[in-house]
Amino acid sequence: MEYPIMAPLPVEAHLLQGCCREAERAELTALNLDGLRMGLADTFHGHMVLVSEEIRNGSLLLRDLADRSQVHIARVPVVLDYLNVVLPCLSRSLRDIQMYIDDKTLSREIRWRKMCNRMTEEAVGLSLPQRFVLYNHFLTMLKYLLTRSTNFDLNTLEILRTRILQLREQRGIPPPPLQVGALIRQELMLAPLAHERSTHWAEQIFSLPLPSRTALKHIRPSRSFGPHFPLGGVSMPPDSRILFKRSFNDDKISLMVFLNPINQSPYLLIRTFHQGAPWFSLRGAHELCINREGSALQLKRWSRSEECSKLWAVLFFLTWEEMVLFYCTFVALKARNTLTVQMHPEEYKLAREKRLFQAQIIDDGYKHSLIVYEDQQTQGLRLHAAVWEGELRQCPVWTAFITHQSQSPTWLSRRSRHRVWLKDVALYVFCQKYRQENMRQNKAGAFEIYFVSEEAAGRFKEVFVNNATPQSSEANGPAAAKAGPSN
Repeated sequence: MEYPIMAPLPVEAHLLQGCCREAERAELTALNLDGLRMGLADTFHGHMVLVSEEIRNGSLLLRDLADRSQVHIARVPVVLDYLNVVLPCLSRSLRDIQMYIDDKTLSREIRWRKMCNRMTEEAVGLSLPQRFVLYNHFLTMLKYLLTRSTNFDLNTLEILRTRILQLREQRGIPPPPLQVGALIRQELMLAPLAHERSTHWAEQIFSLPLPSRTALKHIRPSRSFGPHFPLGGVSMPPDSRILFKRSFNDDKISLMVFLNPINQSPYLLIRTFHQGAPWFSLRGAHELCINREGSALQLKRWSRSEECSKLWAVLFFLTWEEMVLFYCTFVALKARNTLTVQMHPEEYKLAREKRLFQAQIIDDGYKHSLIVYEDQQTQGLRLHAAVWEGELRQCPVWTAFITHQSQSPTWLSRRSRHRVWLKDVALYVFCQKYRQENMRQNKAGAFEIYFVSEEAAGRFKEVFVNNATPQSSEANGPAAAKAGPSN
């Protein structure tokens, strides 16, 4: 892994590193508090679990704030003063908890009681869980401020800020400096986005609930191979749009995918830690190739200096469903990217999947290829629709996971020679133009599949009814019909 020598950091980077440092402290404190809880009676567990959960939530929020700051780098100055308010107070609370935990002269029960009572008294009645709820609410508001979210409320932020300043005073923490960094105009703080933006399909993929969670085996730590740069060392255009973020290794590694506002091309920003400091690596989707290796997805880049392909990241997934969604999302983003010169045919195929069925369908007015895949590692089944022909041939349009509900006799019904209805099927869509509601125009709300071939409609039902694995005669060539959506 490649890490350059770090130069002295500006105040912005120091405060953002402080977020990562306190996130690490919070994680260790929550772990040690869990250890203290293990030796106590069950009557103590509920309160202690609440504290641990809020501390862990704070750890995630702190890292998320530091991660998103790299994409919204031009907005970082507006949150600096607020960070300087909360970080010293949060750090003191975590160190106080650790001090009580480490006092081995007292029994576990006395340590916990002493911690709770004294820290509640010093906060003038604010309980320990409520203290961290306060911190987390404040950090959430800072994230909204940084990203210019419509959920941001300045009045709420100022109320929370006042409460934290009062807590600082009660703990004897000196007041923060009046200004950190350059002076920020209030209109910049509240500046809306340049224009209202419709939701990008990739923003929804990982926000939808999974209908099933099929565990993958042989999970190992994910890795980032770089080259890496320190906080602020990656050049990012203003108004970049984060599509989604995924965390690995208990948030020791995070990956954000965002759109460059200049060329609307997707980029991947990965964050890891080295010697306690956050490091980042940036690549465009068009610069990476993806493949599956067991329970991991490998992202590779081309090294110009060595003239060979090198690993950029290896990402291990806990569930098969999450792996499929990440794979399809990446492939669709790359295939539809104007900077992509060429897609290797193998990138369209997720390794270790067996094709049980394939046929041509007319889907929302477009020609698509419908495939039933079985994962050879987990035996999971999924439907996969892809563009039938043209430049985007094989590009994913949507996928749907087949769950236990498919065992119901009413799940699949053949409505005519060419039409099949599926009940209780959730689609994950990888295309901006596709509208699945156009295929649910019936009273039952079932998803309709229209097969070009009558024979294919019959074989599709056999895959699920008789557990047959017929090959499609339409698998290798297009027919004369309308092409799939191009963007």
